[in-house]
Amino acid sequence: MTSFLWIAAGLVVLTLGAEFLVRGAATLATIVGLSPLIIGLTVVAYGTSAPEFAVSVKAALVGQADIAVGNVVGSNTFNVLFILGISALIVPLTTCSQLVRLDVPVMIGSSVLVWILAADGVIERAEGAMLLLAILVYMALLIRLGGTKPGAPARVCPDRPRATKRRLGVCLLLVIVGLGLLVLGARWLVFGATVMARDLGVSELLIGLTIVAGGTSLPELATSVVAGLRGQRDIAVGNIVGSNIFNLLAVLGAASAASPHGVAVSPAAMRFDLPVMTAAAVACLPVFFTGGRISRWEGVMFLGYYLAYLTYLFLCASRQAALPTFSTAMLLFVLPGTALGLGVSVWYAARTRTA
Repeated sequence: MTSFLWIAAGLVVLTLGAEFLVRGAATLATIVGLSPLIIGLTVVAYGTSAPEFAVSVKAALVGQADIAVGNVVGSNTFNVLFILGISALIVPLTTCSQLVRLDVPVMIGSSVLVWILAADGVIERAEGAMLLLAILVYMALLIRLGGTKPGAPARVCPDRPRATKRRLGVCLLLVIVGLGLLVLGARWLVFGATVMARDLGVSELLIGLTIVAGGTSLPELATSVVAGLRGQRDIAVGNIVGSNIFNLLAVLGAASAASPHGVAVSPAAMRFDLPVMTAAAVACLPVFFTGGRISRWEGVMFLGYYLAYLTYLFLCASRQAALPTFSTAMLLFVLPGTALGLGVSVWYAARTRTA
């Protein structure tokens, strides 16, 4: 019971910290004239991924590599399959050509890169530094490709410098308070998750993939759903894609670089969870390409696969006899059928555009 209270308190504080951080950072971004998609891909995405950053770095520093890795892998899987799924189910989401040409391929490439780096069982400090460099290159590329509008007017009235300074001060205060709450919430959440794993007799990897990953992804869930309902669909989709890129390159990179011995990756994560995360990223490309939108049936498909993923995790953790039958059904029927359906959708969309 105590571990549950620590986890609940950590999630509340993390959510408040992310809310303050996003509000402050988003206001600062509008002053320099960022487009809605770029705000979603960077400011909002990085702000809502701050809980993952705080939790994974903290876990890596105290030697809990499974929680550090499980948090990132589980969050990325949760972001695509659950958050995009539930958001598209509520209101179909539109996608733009930049996502298909640049951002989704970067997300797929980052997933594959992390999978390759983890193949030897550990992401070294030098490899973590390389991931951090990659996120800087990606951000520079976004700006170079026209993400910013240098001539865009600031939303703060230039004739009132005191009001401008006051507003900037409030934004900076929100960012500082948000970061402080994120650090505190991360400490409580990691502690509670560790105690719960010991009490239940399950692995820290499973806790990281489910409770911690889902909890730290709550800001992304709230942001994407609200943005979709308000018609800010570029922000809704960009938030997920940008968060996943940030999780892989910045969060896992910082956790690996901060830990003296890097971050160890368990064989279970290499065998199943990293491939699932990569497959979810790859699935975004045909889904985003077809019709320039994520339809409700595609949202249902994503949700169904996330439920199947959770079912597999718990069947595996509890060593249920139904696990081989479940795995066989997924491999022989469900996955090939989905691939065929997506292939037909892509072919039809390409044919329609050509016509």
